[in-house]
Amino acid sequence: MVYAIIFYEEVMIMKTVININNLSEMKALAQAMSQHLYAGFVLCLEGDLGAGKTTFTQFLGQAMGIQDPINSPTFTILKLYENKLPLYHIDAYRLEGVGSDQELEEYIYGDGVCVVEWYSYIHESIPSASLKMKIEWLSEEGRKVTLEGTDEYEKIVESLSH
Repeated sequence: MVYAIIFYEEVMIMKTVININNLSEMKALAQAMSQHLYAGFVLCLEGDLGAGKTTFTQFLGQAMGIQDPINSPTFTILKLYENKLPLYHIDAYRLEGVGSDQELEEYIYGDGVCVVEWYSYIHESIPSASLKMKIEWLSEEGRKVTLEGTDEYEKIVESLSH
């Protein structure tokens, strides 16, 4: 596990790297993250196809108490899951080159938890304060997860690094 504080253009970024060995550990990370969720929480996911972005979102939704099956919104762009704290699941893969998307901003800046896969494709719509999570392949089940947070997300990254 790597833990660092980085200053970039006068903004402090908290960063940690977590090695995940199996799905149980990925589920445990989602469970730990679920303890920090609040209305307006924005999680930005990146990683290669099949790296585990949607799987992590499924685990996070389960930890939030969502009973409905959570699957990739690649073709619909957005899926809404009603709950005490709603989950807005966005897949921006098909929006590459679009820039900002004001219709999605209603959810990104909304009153639920917003998870954005392929967030770099709509980076102009993403708030500067957000939790960024990069998932990289290590092995069949192993993943390297890099978490970066600014502002209120710094403490979350610090907490999840333990």
